Order: sequence, then structure tokens, then C-alpha cells
Amino acid sequence: MKASFIFLSALFCLFLTLASCNTKEIKDEETPALTQRVKGDMAVYGLACDGCNDTVIVLLPETMGDPITYNIFEAKRKGHVLGKIQIGDKLCVMLNKKDSTKADLVVDMNKLMGIWCYIVMPQLRNAANMSASMQEQMMNNMSDSLKAIYLIPREYGFYLKPDWQAQSVGYVDDNNSLADESPVVYPGLGYFTGWHMWNGQLLIESGTPKFSKNGQAKVSDLHYDTCSIDYLDDDSLVLSGDGVSKGYYKKNSVNEMNKKAKAIANKLKKEAINAAVNTSN
Repeated sequence: MKASFIFLSALFCLFLTLASCNTKEIKDEETPALTQRVKGDMAVYGLACDGCNDTVIVLLPETMGDPITYNIFEAKRKGHVLGKIQIGDKLCVMLNKKDSTKADLVVDMNKLMGIWCYIVMPQLRNAANMSASMQEQMMNNMSDSLKAIYLIPREYGFYLKPDWQAQSVGYVDDNNSLADESPVVYPGLGYFTGWHMWNGQLLIESGTPKFSKNGQAKVSDLHYDTCSIDYLDDDSLVLSGDGVSKGYYKKNSVNEMNKKAKAIANKLKKEAINAAVNTSN
């Protein structure tokens, strides 16, 4: 009985999605927010309808008119259909400038949303002022016990949410005197606050946070970083910008990752306290 109820519920949800692809008139207040369009964005946005395959996509446009079919044969061949498209997914489409029936790029925004992470390792403090040989020598002179304490990988990343908000993953406020005692430093991580699409590219908004005593952040100096989406599937993402490409993998829990990052930071703080006490003695 329970299995039959679940099946019928799933069937009903699927029916609603399919029906939405054939709706010709929907009131403005019922229109879903498919994007928060940025100035200069020429992309087409809509919902994937039944009929999408490796050759075409059938798109219910954000204006909620009739579904439109676009040819994606060449885009698919070039790897420019990003994300495995499913019925009801939100799509960002860049049309061919010479033939508006063809899509040059398709991004499945549902597949783009989620928690994307990568691994970072600490580097020696002031490594930028050292030669490669000097860094190697200092690392060789570091005992295994110190390496076990300080050379701990962290997971960094960002969480792209359905409401166009973004959140940093693995962010730790290291602006304290104890952090300055550590012989290693971690790469900086942006404090992310939002995201948008712009002509098929990903815009990530970030700023400079100032934390209150209760942990609330007031963010200033907001700006956007523009990233090209080179690859996207269910659990892998590759972004590039300024000539640099970076790969990401998908995670399920932000809280778990942030808790781990703070635990590593707290461990380094304790080691800094111990080092300071030993030095004073």
C-alpha cells in the first residue's frame, strides 16, 4: 500500500512537470524565477521539457510561451552541453548568432547547483619570498611530527543555492595573532555571497566579511568573478578563469566540512599556544 502511494505521488509530480511544458498562459505572479538576469546577459532561460535528447532540447522559455526546440547536435559534439539534462531542469542557453534555431552552449543550472569542493594544502609562511630549493630544504628539515601537525589538507569550496545565494565552504577566520605563530599558511578563500549566470558563464559574488561577537558577518567590497564552465556532470565540475582551470567534486554536507575546517584551525591555534609557551620558558 505504501509503495503504491509513493509511486502515485511520483507520477503526479512528473505529470505536473510535463504539464508545465505545455502551458501557454501563466500569470506573472506564478512565473518561476529562472534567473536574476545580469546586465548584458544575452542567454535564453527556460525549463527542459519532454523531447530533449542528444540532438535537440525542448525548452519552455521563461516568458512561459510555447515550448521551443533548439538543435544541439554540434554543441553536444563539442562538449558544450553541460550537465545531464532532465525534464524540469532550469537551462541556460546561448544561441548561435547566425541561426537562432541552434544552441552553441547549454548549461543545466540544476546540475550546477550544489556543494563544490577541492583540496588545498598549506605552504610555508613567506614561501613567496623563498626559492624553490630553500622551500624544499625547510620541508626536509621539518620533523615528521611537525609535518603531521601542520601539513593537514583542507577542503575548500562553495555552495551554489537555488535562490541565487552562495556560501563559502571550509571558510575559517584566521585573522588572529595565534595564526601568525604557525609556520604554515593556507591559501585564501573568498567569502561567497551569491551567484548568477552571464552569457553561459558563472558569476560568483564575494566580498570582505567582518564578524561580530555572535559570529554574524557584515560583508563589504562586493565584486564578481567570472568563470567559464569547461565541464559539468553529476559529481564533477571544471571552471576556468584568468588562464587557470580548477576541478571540483561534489559533496553533500556543508556543516560537516566547515566543522572539519574549524577543527583543523583550532588544532593549529593550540600548537601555536604551546609553541609560544615553550619559547617563553
